[in-house]
Amino acid sequence: MTHVDRVYSGDNLNVMSRLPDGCCDLIYIDPPFLTGRERTVAGGKGKPRDKKATFADSFAGGRKGYLAFMHPRLEQCHRLLARSGTLYVHLDWRVAAYIRICLDTIFGEDNFLNEIIWHYRTGGVSRKWFGRKHDTILVYAKKTGAHRFNVLREGVFRTDGLKFETDGRPYKSTTRGKLYFNAAGPALTDVWDIPFLSTVSLERQGWPTQKPLALLDRIIRASTREGDCVADFFCGSGTTLVAAKRLGRRFIGCDAAKAAVSIARRRLKE
Repeated sequence: MTHVDRVYSGDNLNVMSRLPDGCCDLIYIDPPFLTGRERTVAGGKGKPRDKKATFADSFAGGRKGYLAFMHPRLEQCHRLLARSGTLYVHLDWRVAAYIRICLDTIFGEDNFLNEIIWHYRTGGVSRKWFGRKHDTILVYAKKTGAHRFNVLREGVFRTDGLKFETDGRPYKSTTRGKLYFNAAGPALTDVWDIPFLSTVSLERQGWPTQKPLALLDRIIRASTREGDCVADFFCGSGTTLVAAKRLGRRFIGCDAAKAAVSIARRRLKE
């Protein structure tokens, strides 16, 4: 398939409209958040900022213009997903509620799976409200029940009196005997504590909205299997694509910013 393992440069709506129905097993998108700010792309790896490489996270008509931009792209996501596919839409407090209504309309309320809270600790706090320290990731299946989902386990059980067998299996003694827990740890829930990329992180590539590999690694492992196709149509610096390649998945990437596409292609080569 000539459309996979490629990073496209240009308007994602044009790119998506040329792809075949059902070609994606997982779509993750990290679209604009309607912050109203202009962002400058840093040089990355010790290079100076490129003041010419900027993008504005604003839309004519404000929220109405933003939703008019997003709606046809979400419709394309629905068309491109395989029957067993899943969509993850990464947002924050500004537009998450509005996009959820759009997704309920396009995908159907019955196909809503999760509202994942990505919690992180970075930056300062406000004196006027509680510190805003999370993003929202809305998750929808193309067809609930047919979608692929792999239970992920991580961390430790927070249970008083937990003991361990010689083979490492955790258990708790009860009046009915031993109650065993999964040795791999507790199943992940919809609140994720994953560190935000600091300004000095070795992962940093100079792209201002770059997300950590650990976040995309978790999403891809949860909703795909080896050989599946993972797409990101707002791919930025290519984190989704790098995570997919590392996990043995095929990928499709696209971004309107030439600087982003250049970074993504370089990372994939490396």
